[in-house]
Amino acid sequence: MTESRIESAQDATRPLRDDIRFLGGVLGDTIRDHEGPEVFDLIERVRIEAFRVRREEVERSAVADILAGVDIDTALPLIRAFSYFVLLANLAEDIQRDRRRAVHVAAGEPPQDSSLAATYRKLDAARLDGDQVADLLVDALVSPVITAHPTETRRRTVFDVQTRITDLMRMRQRYDDTEAERAELEVQIRRQVLTLWRTALIRLARLRIQDEIAVGLRYYELTLLEVIPAINAEVRSALRSRWPGADLLSRPILRPGSWIGGDRDGNPYVTAEVVRQATQQAAGVAFGHYLRELVELEKSLSLSARLAVVTPEVTALADAGYADPLVHADEPYRRALHAIRARLTVTARHALGSVPAEGLTGRIDGVEPYPDPRAVLDDLDAVDASLRAGGDDLLADDRLAALRNAVESFGFHLQGLDMRQNSEVHEQVVAEIFAWAGVHSDYASLSEAERVQLLATELRTRRPLLGPHAHLSELADKELGIVRAAAEMVETLGAEAIPNYIISMCTSVSDMLEAALLLKEGGLLDPGPPDGAPSCTVGIVPLFETIEDLGAGAATLSAALEVPVYRDLVSARGMRQEVMLGYSDSNKDGGYLAANWALYRAELDLVEVARKTGIRLRLFHGRGGTVGRGGGRSYDAILAQPAGAVRGALRLTEQGEVIAAKYAEPGAAHRNLESLIAGTLESTLLDVEGLGADAEPSYQLMDDLAARARAAYARLVHETPGFVQYFRQSTPVAEVGDLNIGSRPASRKPTNSVSDLRAIPWVMSWSQARVMLPGWYGTGTALEEWVGGDPQRLATLSDLYRRWPFFRTVLSNLAQVLAKTDLDIAARYAELVDDKTLRDTIFGMIRDEHARTVRMHAAITGNDHLLADNASLAESIHNRFPYLEPLNQMQVELLRRLRSGDDSDLVKRGILLTMNGLATALRNSG
Repeated sequence: MTESRIESAQDATRPLRDDIRFLGGVLGDTIRDHEGPEVFDLIERVRIEAFRVRREEVERSAVADILAGVDIDTALPLIRAFSYFVLLANLAEDIQRDRRRAVHVAAGEPPQDSSLAATYRKLDAARLDGDQVADLLVDALVSPVITAHPTETRRRTVFDVQTRITDLMRMRQRYDDTEAERAELEVQIRRQVLTLWRTALIRLARLRIQDEIAVGLRYYELTLLEVIPAINAEVRSALRSRWPGADLLSRPILRPGSWIGGDRDGNPYVTAEVVRQATQQAAGVAFGHYLRELVELEKSLSLSARLAVVTPEVTALADAGYADPLVHADEPYRRALHAIRARLTVTARHALGSVPAEGLTGRIDGVEPYPDPRAVLDDLDAVDASLRAGGDDLLADDRLAALRNAVESFGFHLQGLDMRQNSEVHEQVVAEIFAWAGVHSDYASLSEAERVQLLATELRTRRPLLGPHAHLSELADKELGIVRAAAEMVETLGAEAIPNYIISMCTSVSDMLEAALLLKEGGLLDPGPPDGAPSCTVGIVPLFETIEDLGAGAATLSAALEVPVYRDLVSARGMRQEVMLGYSDSNKDGGYLAANWALYRAELDLVEVARKTGIRLRLFHGRGGTVGRGGGRSYDAILAQPAGAVRGALRLTEQGEVIAAKYAEPGAAHRNLESLIAGTLESTLLDVEGLGADAEPSYQLMDDLAARARAAYARLVHETPGFVQYFRQSTPVAEVGDLNIGSRPASRKPTNSVSDLRAIPWVMSWSQARVMLPGWYGTGTALEEWVGGDPQRLATLSDLYRRWPFFRTVLSNLAQVLAKTDLDIAARYAELVDDKTLRDTIFGMIRDEHARTVRMHAAITGNDHLLADNASLAESIHNRFPYLEPLNQMQVELLRRLRSGDDSDLVKRGILLTMNGLATALRNSG
């Protein structure tokens, strides 16, 4: 490529700098006009000093000194100003990424890794056997699961205004400065920025679970209804064209899921009625979409029977009697589509108890509902075949094809709602059921073997344990009511509506069988005839979360498969068994490196169990948005899995601010979804681990490193006296619970224990204080101790970094976290700790470990800059981090005032505003 076609780095970033400058100017003008010159001048003074701090022209105290005496009435607009500066800078960065991507495409450069185009090239080069591909992809599934961890700190209203500004900025870049259209767009942008300034950043009330359900479903209307079916069709076509005889992807590969409304682990607000609401509202989105598309198809397919070929099947549909025969008498396609809409309207009424606005109104006499989505597809396929028979493929390939793909992708249910509950709750409920039914008066006193025997016996028994007049505790009634509500939804919408039951903190076979017993009692598990096998529409999914449970997970699963009744249940599901791996609690339990390796080791062990037992293993990765909770680039994370761990199937959680970043805009949604599929296909069909014969020695090396890292982490978090006090005083963890970002409590139960604190506030608090401890602590010690000054050992780690995607990804994600860490700011938070000796001890340990980790990262990777392999993040940090300075400094100042006795509502609000702004700036909140 010639120099004339390659932009210099300065030219490449000039549009971004111009956008940031323009948006910052608009916001500044808005503040000056509506808050007055004094507030504007203060904000400008702080902004200038913050940039001077970044350039190391002045000390940190330059900003802190200005803010120390600011009264709260002035502090609030100042905090909001810098929060919005950050938000607008993020917006400009997103536009710049799209701009640069378009430049790459226009320049004819090869497709980038994580795109399907790049993956297809790799598959073509590998010359794979079609039969082998078909076997590996027989259960192909990529399922992003939107979870009930809504750590997105932005209000929906703020998000909507930001989206409008983004659209206007994209339109603005099409015009020159001199064009009148550009001037008008800038007026509209100013109007939206004013709206943003006049809109409250934080919620006054905590989100209800009904709000969470609505927010989760909103992404379908924004992007997913359009994007998912299109990708499904494209991937199927691409693979079948390469292996035409393999009949690949008989089902769509992308099938989304959700936890919102079904995850009741620690969330008292999930009830039977909420399960019904979540599933029915999801179905309503699907039905509404189909009916809208049918309306448009009726309008557009105006083909006359005198001018077009019409097959007998379409003629039969048109003559079904669901429409006035005199209306569109010569337009059979319109009447056929009207007939489909009539049946779908009745189907929606049957499933939902109401009809979406796009459905037919009035009585539809004699119309039968569709029994299942396949029947809808049969009718749509008949219309498609008729159009093609007449040579009208162009019409068939347009809106009708999109609708057919949508029905196949979403069915009647739209998304699969997982249920989840903690194993402790299952034990309590099962014990109560057994006691009431007279099966056993003290189930809790039984040994594990006795529990398994008793549960297995009951799972074979057809009689229910409870009659209609059983008197149980509120907890047991609620749990059984939820399972029964799920059974109702499966009966109405199909088995895919409730596909999985996840057992949190699963540690034993009895934990799995207890869940099975509740499914039986609720009507989802059928024990089968006396001489037959049981079956269950819902998959029983153990979730292994702590490092110990991850280590024992394979043994637990193997033991469960040795129980005949459980083995029969798995067999009835085609020998498919899903296992969920918890990233958050394992990290909180043992630290970053130990948790990552425990997950990898667990996958290796589970893959071996699958090989020995003949099950088709599917792993569900419980990843959060931040590196401390399993975050990072999904494509890289998938390729970093051990051989055999993906095998065509992957489920992973999408949480918090990550959901909006990935799925709020069609282009972003398409890129993120195709990266998931690209990674899954490559990890399944290609050898991506890269270790070969060196695998086992490398695993043993990581065993050693993980043990050292965990010990170093434990010395700080679990063994240092006063650590919890330090954590609570040096971070805003106590205030996180007031930042109304979700319906669930911040802790599983009232306690001061780190182990009982949810991972989101644990990670978010360290992020706010700019320590980012969950994303790196302990790694430096492990690496330094193992190397021990030996150049050969260092060379071994450098070689692993180059060859092994797992190790490379671990160090790359660690570098991202270290780059966002700022220990000078963290030192200001440490000053909030009352006990100076405790403060100096723990912050000293943190500071030393940070330096050690940065040093070892550079030695192993050979990079003199933490983000040498991530230029876009480096640029992002350069643009945004000066705006973090005043937000962090102001948060420390307000925390000091609050803890000194000034507990006014305005001070509390100011703290919450700084938390919102910092979460926006860091682009991760938990």
